[in-house]
Amino acid sequence: MIDLKDISVTFTKEKDKEIHAVKDVNLHIQTGDVYGIVGYSGAGKSTLVRVINLLQRPTTGTVTIDGTELTSLKDKALREKRKEIGMIFQHFNLMNSRTIFENVAFSLKYSGKSKQERQQKVAELLNLVGIADKANSYPSQLSGGQKQRVAIARALANDPSILLCDEATSALDPKTTLQILSLLKDLNKKLGLTIILITHEMQVVKEICNKVAVMQAGKIIEKGSSIQVFSQPKQVLTRDFIRTATHIDQALETILSSKKFSLLADNEWLVELAYVGDQTNEPLIAQLYSRYQVTTNILYGNVEIIQDVPLGSLVVTLAGEENQRHQALKYLQKLGVYTNVLKYHQESAKVVMGGF
Repeated sequence: MIDLKDISVTFTKEKDKEIHAVKDVNLHIQTGDVYGIVGYSGAGKSTLVRVINLLQRPTTGTVTIDGTELTSLKDKALREKRKEIGMIFQHFNLMNSRTIFENVAFSLKYSGKSKQERQQKVAELLNLVGIADKANSYPSQLSGGQKQRVAIARALANDPSILLCDEATSALDPKTTLQILSLLKDLNKKLGLTIILITHEMQVVKEICNKVAVMQAGKIIEKGSSIQVFSQPKQVLTRDFIRTATHIDQALETILSSKKFSLLADNEWLVELAYVGDQTNEPLIAQLYSRYQVTTNILYGNVEIIQDVPLGSLVVTLAGEENQRHQALKYLQKLGVYTNVLKYHQESAKVVMGGF
């Protein structure tokens, strides 16, 4: 559906200073994907998403949508092709002087549809996004979530096959964010929409995306299926994002604020365990004691469901003879469980990944 090949975007500021916003990006997005592009502010992700519909022309590289190279099109042909690409933004961009109905209808002004057809289409769209009862209201009378629903309806007015979402939930509270993400997921299934979602929150990726790319300093540093990236992150930045989204660092901070757990006995380890899918069919905790006489105390546990695959994490203490603890960890690793012995530096108040 979408092929970005060797995309670079360079801006020239005063005194001929160049800013390389996007550097040599190659990305393939398949039909029906909900593709998350995640990164901190300044990573280049918003510039990259604007390249997809050529609101920002790349300095070098090509953009191909469904077999058509956009970068080679003349203005009129490009405008026609852009109708296949809807876009929503963080701050909604609604016209405050027009009703909700009129905001959505404005997108159909040059569609060639009759007045009756436009009115019917707007009514269908407002019903689709769940705000048919707000048709005669004005943007100032709506909540943030309702405004974003209007923006989504407007973006869908010309029946696009692609929806670009640039930080579309960043201005919303957590509950409303989940509602909007649920709506987008539903639209992806009902309409077969290909969705590209730009965000700085891995939590958003976790909720809706089947694939993800991580950007840093204009480059894509890691990409793959969501479950692959969440379960086996290769880059430090990706691991930081994921640990924030799964709340593991917050849990460790709480655990280690207690002297009981920050000052372990000589025969104890503080260990982080992580697993994917069916790797925990066996009663692991009981096995550790029966096989190796290692006692396990569970301090924190969490299970995330990503693309219908469970991804679990535990923080435990393992107590027993040192050799037996080593054997217990080898047993867990053999079963495919990720293990990490954690060391706590009291002076710096930081957890250091000890590894095993």
